[in-house]
Amino acid sequence: MNWKISILLLTVILSACKEEKSSIAEHVNENYLIEAAELKDQAGHRNIKIIDFRKKEIYNTEHIAGALNIWRTDIEDASYDYKGIMASPLQVEELFEKLGIETGDTLIIYDDNGLCDSARLWWLLQNYDYANVKLLHGGIASWKAINGEVSSAIPVVTKTTFKLPKQPKMKYYASKEQVQEALKSSTVILDTRTTDEFSGKRQKKGATKGGRIPKSIHIDWAEAIDYNGDKRIKSLQDLERIYSKLKITKEDPIIVYCHSGVRSAHTTFVLTQLLGYNNVKNYDGSWTEWSYFNDLPLESDSLTVIK
Repeated sequence: MNWKISILLLTVILSACKEEKSSIAEHVNENYLIEAAELKDQAGHRNIKIIDFRKKEIYNTEHIAGALNIWRTDIEDASYDYKGIMASPLQVEELFEKLGIETGDTLIIYDDNGLCDSARLWWLLQNYDYANVKLLHGGIASWKAINGEVSSAIPVVTKTTFKLPKQPKMKYYASKEQVQEALKSSTVILDTRTTDEFSGKRQKKGATKGGRIPKSIHIDWAEAIDYNGDKRIKSLQDLERIYSKLKITKEDPIIVYCHSGVRSAHTTFVLTQLLGYNNVKNYDGSWTEWSYFNDLPLESDSLTVIK
Protein backbone atom coordinates (compact mmCIF):
# COMPACT_ATOMS: atom_id res chain seq x y z
CA MET A 1 0.00 0.00 0.00
CA ASN A 2 1.25 3.49 -0.86
CA TRP A 3 2.66 5.12 2.31
CA LYS A 4 0.66 8.33 1.72
CA ILE A 5 -2.58 6.32 1.57
CA SER A 6 -1.59 4.47 4.75
CA ILE A 7 -1.06 7.74 6.65
CA LEU A 8 -4.37 9.07 5.36
CA LEU A 9 -6.22 5.97 6.54
CA LEU A 10 -4.53 6.14 9.94
CA THR A 11 -5.53 9.79 10.30
CA VAL A 12 -9.15 8.99 9.48
CA ILE A 13 -9.23 6.14 12.02
CA LEU A 14 -7.70 8.27 14.78
CA SER A 15 -10.13 11.10 14.04
CA ALA A 16 -13.06 8.69 14.26
CA CYS A 17 -11.85 7.42 17.62
CA LYS A 18 -11.44 10.96 18.89
CA GLU A 19 -14.96 11.84 17.76
CA GLU A 20 -16.40 8.73 19.42
CA LYS A 21 -14.98 9.74 22.81
CA SER A 22 -15.58 13.46 22.40
CA SER A 23 -15.92 15.64 25.47
CA ILE A 24 -19.21 15.08 27.25
CA ALA A 25 -19.43 18.84 27.80
CA GLU A 26 -20.12 19.30 24.08
CA HIS A 27 -23.45 17.52 24.48
CA VAL A 28 -24.97 19.34 27.46
CA ASN A 29 -28.31 20.84 26.41
CA GLU A 30 -28.05 23.99 28.51
CA ASN A 31 -24.28 24.02 28.87
CA TYR A 32 -24.44 23.22 32.57
CA LEU A 33 -20.95 21.70 32.68
CA ILE A 34 -17.79 23.75 32.89
CA GLU A 35 -14.21 22.52 32.61
CA ALA A 36 -11.49 23.62 35.03
CA ALA A 37 -9.57 25.61 32.40
CA GLU A 38 -12.66 27.64 31.56
CA LEU A 39 -13.34 28.29 35.23
CA LYS A 40 -9.76 29.50 35.66
CA ASP A 41 -10.47 32.22 33.12
CA GLN A 42 -13.66 33.28 34.91
CA ALA A 43 -12.70 32.93 38.58
CA GLY A 44 -12.57 36.27 40.36
CA HIS A 45 -15.25 37.94 38.24
CA ARG A 46 -17.72 39.80 40.42
CA ASN A 47 -20.79 37.87 39.27
CA ILE A 48 -19.17 34.44 39.46
CA LYS A 49 -19.68 32.66 42.77
CA ILE A 50 -17.91 29.34 43.29
CA ILE A 51 -19.74 26.91 45.57
CA ASP A 52 -17.88 24.13 47.39
CA PHE A 53 -20.63 21.57 47.98
CA ARG A 54 -18.91 19.40 50.57
CA LYS A 55 -19.04 18.95 54.32
CA LYS A 56 -17.77 21.98 56.19
CA GLU A 57 -14.86 20.16 57.83
CA ILE A 58 -13.54 19.15 54.39
CA TYR A 59 -14.09 22.64 53.00
CA ASN A 60 -12.21 24.18 55.94
CA THR A 61 -9.17 22.07 55.15
CA GLU A 62 -8.89 23.01 51.48
CA HIS A 63 -11.11 24.51 48.80
CA ILE A 64 -10.89 26.49 45.58
CA ALA A 65 -9.70 29.96 46.57
CA GLY A 66 -12.67 32.22 47.19
CA ALA A 67 -15.23 29.39 47.19
CA LEU A 68 -18.28 29.56 49.44
CA ASN A 69 -19.45 26.49 51.33
CA ILE A 70 -22.88 24.88 51.12
CA TRP A 71 -23.78 21.38 52.28
CA ARG A 72 -26.88 19.19 51.97
CA THR A 73 -28.28 20.24 55.34
CA ASP A 74 -28.24 23.88 54.20
CA ILE A 75 -30.75 23.14 51.45
CA GLU A 76 -33.04 20.81 53.43
CA ASP A 77 -36.37 21.63 55.05
CA ALA A 78 -35.84 20.65 58.68
CA SER A 79 -39.55 20.85 59.54
CA TYR A 80 -40.20 17.24 58.44
CA ASP A 81 -39.93 14.21 60.70
CA TYR A 82 -37.40 12.73 58.26
CA LYS A 83 -34.43 14.25 56.48
CA GLY A 84 -33.72 15.24 52.91
CA ILE A 85 -36.74 17.26 51.74
CA MET A 86 -35.74 20.24 49.59
CA ALA A 87 -35.59 23.69 51.16
CA SER A 88 -38.28 26.25 50.43
CA PRO A 89 -37.56 29.17 48.08
CA LEU A 90 -37.45 31.53 51.08
CA GLN A 91 -34.87 29.35 52.84
CA VAL A 92 -32.70 29.31 49.72
CA GLU A 93 -32.98 33.09 49.31
CA GLU A 94 -31.96 33.67 52.92
CA LEU A 95 -29.02 31.27 52.61
CA PHE A 96 -27.75 32.91 49.43
CA GLU A 97 -28.11 36.42 50.86
CA LYS A 98 -26.08 35.40 53.90
CA LEU A 99 -23.36 34.03 51.58
CA GLY A 100 -23.19 37.24 49.55
CA ILE A 101 -24.78 35.77 46.42
CA GLU A 102 -26.73 38.27 44.36
CA THR A 103 -29.68 37.75 42.02
CA GLY A 104 -28.24 37.04 38.58
CA ASP A 105 -24.92 35.65 39.79
CA THR A 106 -23.63 32.54 38.04
CA LEU A 107 -22.95 29.70 40.47
CA ILE A 108 -20.11 27.28 39.74
CA ILE A 109 -20.70 24.23 41.93
CA TYR A 110 -18.20 21.47 42.63
CA ASP A 111 -17.63 18.51 44.93
CA ASP A 112 -15.28 15.53 45.12
CA ASN A 113 -17.89 12.85 44.40
CA GLY A 114 -18.48 12.84 40.66
CA LEU A 115 -20.89 15.82 40.88
CA CYS A 116 -23.38 13.68 42.80
CA ASP A 117 -23.79 16.24 45.59
CA SER A 118 -23.51 19.25 43.28
CA ALA A 119 -26.32 17.87 41.12
CA ARG A 120 -28.72 18.10 44.07
CA LEU A 121 -28.24 21.88 44.24
CA TRP A 122 -28.47 22.10 40.44
CA TRP A 123 -31.75 20.16 40.59
CA LEU A 124 -33.21 22.32 43.35
CA LEU A 125 -32.38 25.54 41.50
CA GLN A 126 -33.78 24.17 38.25
CA ASN A 127 -37.09 23.54 40.01
CA TYR A 128 -37.06 27.11 41.30
CA ASP A 129 -36.34 28.34 37.76
CA TYR A 130 -32.81 29.61 38.47
CA ALA A 131 -30.65 28.54 35.54
CA ASN A 132 -27.40 30.46 36.18
CA VAL A 133 -25.67 27.30 37.34
CA LYS A 134 -22.70 25.29 36.13
CA LEU A 135 -21.13 22.11 37.51
CA LEU A 136 -17.33 21.80 37.54
CA HIS A 137 -16.58 18.65 35.58
CA GLY A 138 -14.09 16.55 37.49
CA GLY A 139 -14.63 18.49 40.72
CA ILE A 140 -11.85 19.95 42.80
CA ALA A 141 -9.41 17.32 41.51
CA SER A 142 -9.69 18.72 37.98
CA TRP A 143 -8.99 22.21 39.35
CA LYS A 144 -5.88 21.07 41.19
CA ALA A 145 -4.74 19.17 38.09
CA ILE A 146 -4.30 22.49 36.25
CA ASN A 147 -2.65 24.11 39.27
CA GLY A 148 -5.72 26.12 40.20
CA GLU A 149 -5.33 28.02 43.45
CA VAL A 150 -6.63 26.33 46.59
CA SER A 151 -6.87 27.77 50.07
CA SER A 152 -8.11 27.16 53.60
CA ALA A 153 -9.04 30.83 54.06
CA ILE A 154 -12.74 31.52 54.58
CA PRO A 155 -13.95 34.36 52.32
CA VAL A 156 -15.31 37.48 54.00
CA VAL A 157 -18.77 38.17 52.57
CA THR A 158 -21.26 41.00 52.73
CA LYS A 159 -24.97 40.26 52.95
CA THR A 160 -26.76 40.86 49.67
CA THR A 161 -30.21 40.69 48.14
CA PHE A 162 -31.14 37.49 46.31
CA LYS A 163 -34.54 36.63 44.85
CA LEU A 164 -35.65 33.52 43.00
CA PRO A 165 -38.26 33.81 40.23
CA LYS A 166 -41.75 34.12 41.72
CA GLN A 167 -43.29 31.14 39.89
CA PRO A 168 -41.25 27.94 40.41
CA LYS A 169 -41.52 25.56 37.47
CA MET A 170 -40.74 22.40 39.50
CA LYS A 171 -39.99 20.77 36.15
CA TYR A 172 -37.86 17.92 37.53
CA TYR A 173 -39.75 17.43 40.80
CA ALA A 174 -41.92 14.52 41.96
CA SER A 175 -43.73 14.30 45.30
CA LYS A 176 -44.78 11.22 47.27
CA GLU A 177 -48.32 11.67 45.99
CA GLN A 178 -47.12 11.84 42.38
CA VAL A 179 -45.21 8.60 42.86
CA GLN A 180 -48.34 6.94 44.25
CA GLU A 181 -50.27 8.02 41.15
CA ALA A 182 -47.43 6.87 38.91
CA LEU A 183 -47.71 3.35 40.30
CA LYS A 184 -51.15 3.14 38.65
CA SER A 185 -49.73 4.05 35.24
CA SER A 186 -46.98 3.00 32.84
CA THR A 187 -44.52 5.47 34.37
CA VAL A 188 -41.02 4.00 34.79
CA ILE A 189 -39.84 4.00 38.42
CA LEU A 190 -36.04 4.05 38.40
CA ASP A 191 -34.07 3.22 41.56
CA THR A 192 -30.52 4.65 41.41
CA ARG A 193 -29.19 3.22 44.68
CA THR A 194 -26.77 0.31 45.13
CA THR A 195 -27.83 -3.25 44.41
CA ASP A 196 -27.96 -4.04 48.14
CA GLU A 197 -30.26 -1.09 48.83
CA PHE A 198 -32.49 -2.02 45.88
CA SER A 199 -32.83 -5.63 47.06
CA GLY A 200 -33.58 -4.56 50.63
CA LYS A 201 -30.42 -6.15 51.99
CA ARG A 202 -29.07 -2.81 53.18
CA GLN A 203 -31.00 -0.19 55.13
CA LYS A 204 -29.19 3.13 55.30
CA LYS A 205 -29.46 5.54 58.21
CA GLY A 206 -32.56 7.69 57.89
CA ALA A 207 -34.80 5.00 56.42
CA THR A 208 -37.22 3.13 58.67
CA LYS A 209 -37.09 -0.09 56.66
CA GLY A 210 -35.28 -1.67 53.74
CA GLY A 211 -36.72 -2.37 50.31
CA ARG A 212 -37.80 -0.53 47.18
CA ILE A 213 -40.83 1.11 45.64
CA PRO A 214 -42.93 -1.44 43.68
CA LYS A 215 -42.36 -1.62 39.91
CA SER A 216 -38.84 -0.21 40.32
CA ILE A 217 -36.10 -1.07 37.87
CA HIS A 218 -32.51 -0.57 38.92
CA ILE A 219 -29.39 1.21 37.77
CA ASP A 220 -26.68 2.46 40.11
CA TRP A 221 -26.16 6.21 39.59
CA ALA A 222 -22.38 5.68 39.72
CA GLU A 223 -22.38 3.78 36.44
CA ALA A 224 -22.49 7.18 34.74
CA ILE A 225 -19.06 8.23 36.03
CA ASP A 226 -15.55 6.84 36.25
CA TYR A 227 -16.23 6.04 39.89
CA ASN A 228 -12.93 4.35 40.72
CA GLY A 229 -10.88 6.78 38.63
CA ASP A 230 -11.15 10.53 38.11
CA LYS A 231 -14.93 10.51 38.71
CA ARG A 232 -15.59 12.40 35.50
CA ILE A 233 -18.76 11.66 33.55
CA LYS A 234 -18.32 8.92 30.97
CA SER A 235 -18.49 9.61 27.24
CA LEU A 236 -21.84 10.16 25.59
CA GLN A 237 -21.48 6.87 23.74
CA ASP A 238 -20.84 4.99 27.00
CA LEU A 239 -23.85 6.65 28.63
CA GLU A 240 -26.11 5.72 25.71
CA ARG A 241 -24.94 2.11 25.97
CA ILE A 242 -25.38 1.97 29.76
CA TYR A 243 -28.90 3.41 29.84
CA SER A 244 -30.07 1.55 26.74
CA LYS A 245 -29.95 -1.61 28.86
CA LEU A 246 -33.02 -0.33 30.71
CA LYS A 247 -35.16 -0.70 27.56
CA ILE A 248 -36.91 2.62 28.08
CA THR A 249 -37.36 5.35 25.50
CA LYS A 250 -36.51 9.02 25.74
CA GLU A 251 -40.21 9.88 25.67
CA ASP A 252 -41.27 7.53 28.50
CA PRO A 253 -42.37 9.20 31.74
CA ILE A 254 -39.71 8.39 34.35
CA ILE A 255 -39.50 9.00 38.09
CA VAL A 256 -36.07 8.44 39.61
CA TYR A 257 -35.30 8.03 43.29
CA CYS A 258 -32.53 6.97 45.66
CA HIS A 259 -32.15 7.25 49.45
CA SER A 260 -32.76 10.99 49.81
CA GLY A 261 -32.94 12.38 46.28
CA VAL A 262 -29.25 13.21 45.88
CA ARG A 263 -27.93 10.37 43.73
CA SER A 264 -31.14 10.43 41.72
CA ALA A 265 -30.64 14.17 41.11
CA HIS A 266 -27.37 13.21 39.40
CA THR A 267 -29.19 10.64 37.26
CA THR A 268 -31.80 13.29 36.45
CA PHE A 269 -28.98 15.52 35.19
CA VAL A 270 -27.48 12.75 33.08
CA LEU A 271 -30.80 11.68 31.55
CA THR A 272 -32.15 15.15 30.79
CA GLN A 273 -29.05 17.20 30.03
CA LEU A 274 -26.76 14.65 28.42
CA LEU A 275 -29.01 12.01 26.91
CA GLY A 276 -32.07 14.05 25.99
CA TYR A 277 -34.76 12.22 27.97
CA ASN A 278 -37.81 14.46 27.92
CA ASN A 279 -39.98 13.46 30.87
CA VAL A 280 -37.87 12.81 33.97
CA LYS A 281 -38.79 13.71 37.55
CA ASN A 282 -36.73 13.19 40.70
CA TYR A 283 -38.67 12.00 43.75
CA ASP A 284 -37.62 14.52 46.37
CA GLY A 285 -38.14 12.48 49.55
CA SER A 286 -37.04 9.22 47.88
CA TRP A 287 -36.71 6.06 49.96
CA THR A 288 -36.20 7.96 53.24
CA GLU A 289 -39.68 9.44 52.96
CA TRP A 290 -41.36 6.42 51.34
CA SER A 291 -40.14 4.06 54.08
CA TYR A 292 -41.47 6.35 56.79
CA PHE A 293 -45.10 5.67 55.89
CA ASN A 294 -46.28 2.18 56.82
CA ASP A 295 -49.28 2.34 54.51
CA LEU A 296 -47.13 2.70 51.38
CA PRO A 297 -46.32 -0.50 49.45
CA LEU A 298 -42.80 -1.86 49.08
CA GLU A 299 -40.91 -4.81 47.66
CA SER A 300 -37.88 -6.62 49.04
CA ASP A 301 -35.78 -9.62 48.01
CA SER A 302 -33.65 -9.99 51.11
CA LEU A 303 -33.44 -9.79 54.86
CA THR A 304 -32.31 -6.29 55.83
CA VAL A 305 -29.09 -5.31 57.57
CA ILE A 306 -29.13 -1.79 59.07
CA LYS A 307 -25.98 0.19 58.32
